[in-house]
Amino acid sequence: MTDRFVYDAAVRWSDMDAYGHVNNARFLTLYEEARVAMFFLGARAQGLTSFEDGIVISRHEIDYLRPVDYGEDVRIELWISELRAASFTVAYELFDDGVLASRARSVCVPFNLAEQFPRRLTAAERDFLKPYQES
Repeated sequence: MTDRFVYDAAVRWSDMDAYGHVNNARFLTLYEEARVAMFFLGARAQGLTSFEDGIVISRHEIDYLRPVDYGEDVRIELWISELRAASFTVAYELFDDGVLASRARSVCVPFNLAEQFPRRLTAAERDFLKPYQES
């Protein structure tokens, strides 16, 4: 079974739309918080800091399965659904009170921010991602 990175995200009052549900665009913010936790905090805990030098997103896709209301934190589970030489795809599931509320995917590209060009994944980065890779 694939390891999943798990992140609990707070739903803020500012995330709400006029109907009292999390606004569709704010789901991207919640997914971003989880992704940043994985690639900054999770990777740093394993001695890897190169993701902090730059990752850009080349694609997002989201499926909204049910509304999420203001209240309890939501749980986001992340894993790697595709691993390529110069990109990888992060898959997510967002659970509200234990019920699956949304699925998403982000295609991430390692990027040299200082010189403004995409780069290949390093061996250390691939090693970090492999336990999370979908089999």
